[in-house]
Amino acid sequence: MQEQAAINLVWARRLWGTLVELGLRHVVICPGSRSGPLSLAADLTPGLNLFSSIDERSAGFFALGLGRAGLLPVAVVTTSGTAVANLLPAAVEADRSGLPLLLLSADRPQRLKNCGANQTVNQEAFLQPACRCMETLPQPGAATTLPLGEDPLTGLHRPLPQLQRPLHRAWAALLGDGVRAAGPVHLNQPLEEPLHADGATIAALRAEADATALPAAEPTCPAPPPVAGPVSQPFPLDPDRSAVIVVGPSHGDQWQLAADLRQLVNRTGWPVLADAASGLRGRRDLPLVHGYDLLLPRSDPGFAPDQVLRLGGCSASRHLQDWLRQLAVPQVQVMEGDDRNWDPLGSVTLRRSDGLAGVLRALPHGAPAAAALALGERWRRADQQLQRVLDGACSGDGPLQEPCLARDLDRLLPSQRTLMLANSSAVRDWESFSGGACPRRVVSFRGASGIDGTLSLAFGLASHGDAVLLSGDLALLHDSNGWLWAESLRRIGHRLLVVLIDNGGGGIFEQLPIRQEGVAMERLFTMGQVVDPCTLAAAHGVPSRVVLLRSDLDAAVAWGLSQPLALLQCCSDARADAALRQRLRRRQRSDRSP
Repeated sequence: MQEQAAINLVWARRLWGTLVELGLRHVVICPGSRSGPLSLAADLTPGLNLFSSIDERSAGFFALGLGRAGLLPVAVVTTSGTAVANLLPAAVEADRSGLPLLLLSADRPQRLKNCGANQTVNQEAFLQPACRCMETLPQPGAATTLPLGEDPLTGLHRPLPQLQRPLHRAWAALLGDGVRAAGPVHLNQPLEEPLHADGATIAALRAEADATALPAAEPTCPAPPPVAGPVSQPFPLDPDRSAVIVVGPSHGDQWQLAADLRQLVNRTGWPVLADAASGLRGRRDLPLVHGYDLLLPRSDPGFAPDQVLRLGGCSASRHLQDWLRQLAVPQVQVMEGDDRNWDPLGSVTLRRSDGLAGVLRALPHGAPAAAALALGERWRRADQQLQRVLDGACSGDGPLQEPCLARDLDRLLPSQRTLMLANSSAVRDWESFSGGACPRRVVSFRGASGIDGTLSLAFGLASHGDAVLLSGDLALLHDSNGWLWAESLRRIGHRLLVVLIDNGGGGIFEQLPIRQEGVAMERLFTMGQVVDPCTLAAAHGVPSRVVLLRSDLDAAVAWGLSQPLALLQCCSDARADAALRQRLRRRQRSDRSP
């Protein structure tokens, strides 16, 4: 019987060895008996960096944040049963964001399916709707994986085609192919008992691992193959006519995106309306319009382009969406290796999936047209006027206000730290009111726009490099188990500052026409909680400060940035902030001039 336990462990060691050869470096382990051989084998595989989590949902989001920061796949290991179901929220976000996430679950043998065996469920189907592929791996056994009578440790590095073939298929689906986007894959591994190998087998594998240890390396995610099709497609718009470039949230290399855009605008002169999560805000080498969310919708004919180039999916700005929807001009949407339909507005006249670099290959030489430069100058002048208005509105002391908090943090946070904008009000206020004080890497998980996993995502990002999370109070509380990553981050030595906007619940609902007589606003929508976020952070050894006044913000941010891990609780009034947003929009509309 012990031979089966040894076979399970060696099989799992070969599984991980193949994935390391393919490029995997990071694995998040969740505890479980059935997954024990997978977890132990990962620890015995040279080249793997392991993280541990007791919460499978949190583990999935942590892995997604870590992979997003490093632009490479991360694996998550779970045991069988409902543990697998907890991976679904992260799988959905990975699917919609086009991010590679490898989900590996242990399972009972097929003979125990559909007969009432404990912890045996149809877990193969749990993640399928969100995954690029699902592979049920062969069940390891002497009869199918080893020659008759062979010791399991013999020929440890000998390829096993029945294992390698599904792993290579899964890896290809994970990374995408230049047309179909990268995304999550699910590997389901049945394991027969006994599960846990004896000390001699473990010691032998440990010795083998020590003898073949790989040097530490941090690979980048391999580029997908080029898009199939014509060698050269024509440039999709007229570079000698006016246009605006609309850039949505970026999930890839934001520095490369900026370089490609610079080449385009140097030739065309087209202004760039860049989403807060594009990572382009604050760049002085691009003709950026930061405040388009407040400037739109514009009825002035002098601001209307002859054509629109849309890079990526839609921005969070409803005003931008309304403007694009009503424009009666050609609109070309360019996606980075993703041929799915990302046009909920129904206004795209041509869709390309070969990325901006592919489009630039056909850009003809020349200089910007006078009409394009004139349009860009009108947009920039309007934006400069708007920024002066916002500077005036956010000057002076007094209570914290969410729109001004976004503007102040844009000024105070260092450009070297990755900024994660949580969904709900945080990303929308940054979109509307931040001024682009400096270029910085900005991440927002807008694929499914959920609030689940917010804190775990931030810890994943910070595990690759210092980060700041800007989050609402309910989003942070929804993922309070994310604080369990605190000790892991301390061991790595990176820093995370969590800036919490505490407006007494779901303050975003104050911006909608919901509060009226007969509506139980607090019970049905805002749902303010009595949990003290500073006490909750302190329970995990995280220091905190409460900020009530704008005059205290500079010192509080400086303190928070000096800590390895800290929480700033920034308290505001949701109803007052909603009224301020409305006043600023009304003022901008009244100040418009052709």
